[in-house]
Amino acid sequence: MRPIITIALAALLGTCSAPPPLLDQVRQLGELRVVTRNTPTTYFVGPDGPAGPEFDLVRSFAEELGVTLVIDTVDSVSEVMPHLTAGHSHMAAAGLSITDSRSEFLHFSHPYNSVDMHLIYRLGNIRPRSVEDLIGRSIEVVAASSHSDMMASLSEIYPELEWSENADVEVSDLLEKVANDQLDFTIADSTEFNIQRHFYPDLRVALDLDVSDPIAWAFSRKSDQSLLRRVDEFLIGSDRNGFLAQVNDRYFGHTERFDYVGTRAFLRHFDSRLPRYRDWFERAGQQYGVDWRLLAAIGYQESHWRSNAVSPTGVRGIMMLTQATADYLDIDDRMDPKNSIFGGARFFARQTERIPDSVDEPDRTWMALAAYNVGYFHVKDARQIVQWQGGDPDTWVDISEALPLLAQEKWYSRVKYGYARGWEPVLYVNNIRSYYNVLRWITDNEIPDETDGDTLAEPVEVARNEFSSDGAPQKKL
Repeated sequence: MRPIITIALAALLGTCSAPPPLLDQVRQLGELRVVTRNTPTTYFVGPDGPAGPEFDLVRSFAEELGVTLVIDTVDSVSEVMPHLTAGHSHMAAAGLSITDSRSEFLHFSHPYNSVDMHLIYRLGNIRPRSVEDLIGRSIEVVAASSHSDMMASLSEIYPELEWSENADVEVSDLLEKVANDQLDFTIADSTEFNIQRHFYPDLRVALDLDVSDPIAWAFSRKSDQSLLRRVDEFLIGSDRNGFLAQVNDRYFGHTERFDYVGTRAFLRHFDSRLPRYRDWFERAGQQYGVDWRLLAAIGYQESHWRSNAVSPTGVRGIMMLTQATADYLDIDDRMDPKNSIFGGARFFARQTERIPDSVDEPDRTWMALAAYNVGYFHVKDARQIVQWQGGDPDTWVDISEALPLLAQEKWYSRVKYGYARGWEPVLYVNNIRSYYNVLRWITDNEIPDETDGDTLAEPVEVARNEFSSDGAPQKKL
């Protein structure tokens, strides 16, 4: 690939003039070339196209510059620095932590996140109480990573400590090896571990090797710092205006709460309970334009996929519909699993439709889930509180902070629809996001079905005359 960093303007070719500053090169080229990795914590291509926390951030930065974003991916973290220093990309947005070894070759931006560095082991094996307990046991880390730097530092203190490095894997691969008892230990950053532990609930943190390790974008030391200075302005501004918090919530918010026992039960129930209802979830999802796995996640949160579930307040069935909701949906038997699943899908689609058009995905879906749980009008009240506080009512991160305030008199006395147990929909949405994430991970390894679709990025359209504009029954726990 032809290096782009040293490309000068055509007018300068054949002269002795120095190339223009890197920021000017980007603008004149009309492209921002970024190297990254294909991981859940950086960049990936989902059903709706490119996504990931790094992608969202760098896309916003490219839009601010008025240039086209061009993503280059490499197979491992060990390839990022050579790719960048060879001039194939303007910058790296690959979840890189700032280390002394990398700083010899790279400039780093203002940190936009931080992670804890965990030593991971499998529950049931002997947990080390100190680094000295690792001697003689198998450890594998990703090559050319901050984790390999950590092991090198530890070996200076503990010369008998041995480990292996692998340049052909990502952290998720090593976590799987630990979960399958093929390896005693590996090292993972907290963001990666918080995602993967939902798939491997036996994984646990043995030791914290580092705390608040800064994450930043990187630039070759061969280039000038004009683009770096512009990036710092963007990242600091994104922190102040809440955009960084919004991105972090989008990709990591659901991972912060973890129920070890509940996750194990969920994986068991996926095999034992879901198969009898899966076809109905799939058909209901197709009919109402909703990812069936999201509907299944709602059903699990509501009833643990038990068709005979009944709550103390009288809601019933897999999707736990109230009698008022069932009446509006013309459902005679809420305990009938097919009726409940299709009714719940239709009711959720209605909540999605009611969320204002100004709300983009995935925030639109999270607000619709909250409305399914606590009622649309309480979500509307939370939007009002966010506006009073000067926040952005179109973001879930701000709504999730406002909803619990509906239980405080100084707030619920000021809004139209009054008191609500506003912390419940926040927990409700977080749980469903976790279940949905696990369902996607499991089913993505299956042979794709032609009717399976993920529509979180598109508004769900249903007939507007299904419910009155102001009197839709609200889901209550």
